[in-house]
Amino acid sequence: MAEIKEARVPDIGDYSDVPVIEVLVAVGDTVAKDQGLVTLESDKATLEVPSPFAGVVKELKAKLGDTLSEGSVVALIEAADAAAPAPAPAKAEAPVAPVKTAETGAKVEPVAASAAPDKLAQREIAQADALPAGKPGTGPEVAPPRTPPVEFGAASVLPDQVPYASPAVRLFARELGVDLAQVKGSERGGRITRDDVQRYVKAALAGGVPAAAGVAPVAGSGGLNLLPWPKVDFSRFGEVETRPLSRIKKISGANLARNWAVIPHVTQFDQADITELEELRVQLNKEQEKAKSGIKLTMLAFLLKASAAALKQFPDFNASLDASGENLTLKKYVHVGFAADTPNGLVVPVIRDVDRKGVLQIAQEMGELAKKARDGKLGPADMSGGCFSISSLGGIGGTAFTPIINAPEVAILGVSKSSFQPVWDGKQFVPRLTLPLSLSYDHRVIDGAAAARFTTYLSQVLADMRRVLL
Repeated sequence: MAEIKEARVPDIGDYSDVPVIEVLVAVGDTVAKDQGLVTLESDKATLEVPSPFAGVVKELKAKLGDTLSEGSVVALIEAADAAAPAPAPAKAEAPVAPVKTAETGAKVEPVAASAAPDKLAQREIAQADALPAGKPGTGPEVAPPRTPPVEFGAASVLPDQVPYASPAVRLFARELGVDLAQVKGSERGGRITRDDVQRYVKAALAGGVPAAAGVAPVAGSGGLNLLPWPKVDFSRFGEVETRPLSRIKKISGANLARNWAVIPHVTQFDQADITELEELRVQLNKEQEKAKSGIKLTMLAFLLKASAAALKQFPDFNASLDASGENLTLKKYVHVGFAADTPNGLVVPVIRDVDRKGVLQIAQEMGELAKKARDGKLGPADMSGGCFSISSLGGIGGTAFTPIINAPEVAILGVSKSSFQPVWDGKQFVPRLTLPLSLSYDHRVIDGAAAARFTTYLSQVLADMRRVLL
């Protein structure tokens, strides 16, 4: 009587409950000693469980998606060294000729009468499976039963929720926020490589990734396959009111969603000492009141002028990345937009050639554009051509925030409410008026060191506006 033995998971270190990502054999397969039975994948490594002995697989105890630990039974194997010896053939027995079946014309090799019934059944099943469909009398010779290694195809063996990739590639994809189920593998068996993930990201940024089945691309998502928006009947939980978004919010919302999803945002936070600048602003406003010019200087006017100086100093911030993500357009002009809050939503008028204008002229144009924005009379020319944007919440409050970049620009400056902070002057703490700065930038174009230099320079200019003359 043949002995059935258990093939168990050997010592795999400190790992436990490791998922099965690949089944390498099937019931009835003949395996050699140390041949792989299943493949496990932890968060750090891929582990193959070998067969501890040679034999025939009688039963698989592990399937795709199961979790195994040391000592878990993987399969039941009829060990080759424990199989019962075959009886000696009869001396006078004549050889039996192959039989040709009437239906297929294929030759079926005879089996000794002493063979076990289950062996006979297995042999007949294997032969029947190997017969291709065809007309009677035209079938080819029966192929011998298939034995490992089993031909592996990710599309047929692995379910969609378990993409065929190494742990390193899975980690790389998680860092980029890529769903591996949407990536097509280029290696044998559909295995996904690091290059496949990178190609998928490039295609997504260019808008070339097709939507997955049942997943509709969100408008303005840059080709990223986002889940459908959740549908909830809020009236089930209480009284509700439905109010449509304004036209401005609909347009800006789509742009903001696209920009946030496609641009890799990083925000650099800093503070500027504007004690002397605020004193100058108050003094200039008193002079304008006496002159009855109608111009009112705000801190935002100085911020536009200081930002223009910083853009001239760091030209990569005064640039735009093309749709392919491979070319940078450097601009020789400096047009700066500022966010204007209106009853219908946020708009961004643009002041042209800020580097060539004085603060008083900038303030005057800002007032005119802000009035047009409130009256809903801004035209396309008033909001186009911007190189850089400023979003100021200083008149409302807050200490810091992350503004969303206004594509195709590569950076935006956020400004929060100024406050007095104790600053050490070498001898004592003195009150200084500080302005919080929040610079969001496109990390594809600008790195952290450049952003820190930009905000440092901007802070120096705000601390002493005479630097714009340098």
